Amino acid sequence: MSNIKEYSEGDFTVTFDPQKCMHSEHCWRELNAVFKPKERPWIQPDGADRQRVIDQINRCPSGALGYQIDGENGQNITSEKGRIKVNANGPLMVKGPVEIEQADGSVILEERMCALCRCGASSNKPYCDGSHRKVGFEG
Repeated sequence: MSNIKEYSEGDFTVTFDPQKCMHSEHCWRELNAVFKPKERPWIQPDGADRQRVIDQINRCPSGALGYQIDGENGQNITSEKGRIKVNANGPLMVKGPVEIEQADGSVILEERMCALCRCGASSNKPYCDGSHRKVGFEG
């Protein structure tokens, strides 16, 4: 079941998948004219130049943010090999495409990127939800 939220301004839509968000806070700390966590709606695509919004979305480490132009996915989906980066004291940063097979046999396809929990404390496994900071995970 998809919980992806959409925030549109004309033909430009910012998407947000709360299940993938690891709460790194890059979006609102770096572009608070668009990403305003204390307001509703919290994403306001018209708050900055479109290219600046796209650049910020592309810096989202978990892949929770995305965008569409005229209903078409704006992110580049690559056919390159997947890549996994181990973040010190944090999640596994996975660049896709990659299939994640869960314990129940279901498969999740991540086409761009995601952050996977490695501390064991996430309430949204397999995704990181930022719990590693709360539990003092080191590794």
